[in-house]
Order: sequence, then C-alpha cells, then structure tokens
Amino acid sequence: MRFLDRLQPLGLLVLRLVLGAIMIAHGWQKIAGHLHGTMGMLAHLGIPPWMAYLVVAAEFGGGILVVLGLLTRLAAFAIVIDMLVAIFKVHLSHGLTGQGGFEFPLACAAIAFSLIFFGAGPISLDWLRGSRGGR
Repeated sequence: MRFLDRLQPLGLLVLRLVLGAIMIAHGWQKIAGHLHGTMGMLAHLGIPPWMAYLVVAAEFGGGILVVLGLLTRLAAFAIVIDMLVAIFKVHLSHGLTGQGGFEFPLACAAIAFSLIFFGAGPISLDWLRGSRGGR
C-alpha cells in the first residue's frame, strides 16, 4: 500500500494538531486564574512552586509550537518531560485506567515522543525553515 506512504505528512499533521490542541487547552486552564493552584499542587508534591511557569511554558507554549510545526522537536521534548512528571508524581498511584489514571498523559507523552524522532513533517513551519529533520 505505497499510496499510504504519500499520506504520512497528513498523519504527522494530525498528531501535531491533536497534541497541540490538548496541550494548549491544559496550559490555558493554568494561565486563566489557576496558576496559584498549580503552584500549590506542585509544592504539595515536593516540586518548587516556580516550576508552574515551566509547566505553562511546556503546555501552552509548547502546544502552540507543535500546532505550528515550529521548533517541534524541542517543544515535543518539553511536553514529554511535562507528561512524565505528571504520570510519576500525580497519576501513577491511580493505575492505568479509571479516574485519575495515567492513560491520557501516557498517550500524550507517546505522541510527543514520536514527534521528537519524526519531526513535524512537510506541512509545518520547520519544513519551510529548512529543518527537514533528515527527511
């Protein structure tokens, strides 16, 4: 099915748009009046509260970059770190599925992880900039 190979750029675009939309939405929640709550939650987990700004940068800023396909690998790396911390510090004790489970952040981390290696693809600003990622 070689014709599907020609659609791989569309697959990367869909991954980027979905991951980016999710990250932007979650980052915006933290920006829109809940940053103090995020800082308190991080402090409760033993993480310095100022790292809430890094969480917002990874989620909101990284989400925007992933949607645009700009600095995609760097943004995806930040998202992977953000999701791994969320999994290990918040969700792991709830198990894989169910209320508070880690299945959703794991899926987001997996999408971001794949974008680190595949890059944004040709439907992106990275591609226009000449950062074709070896493709």
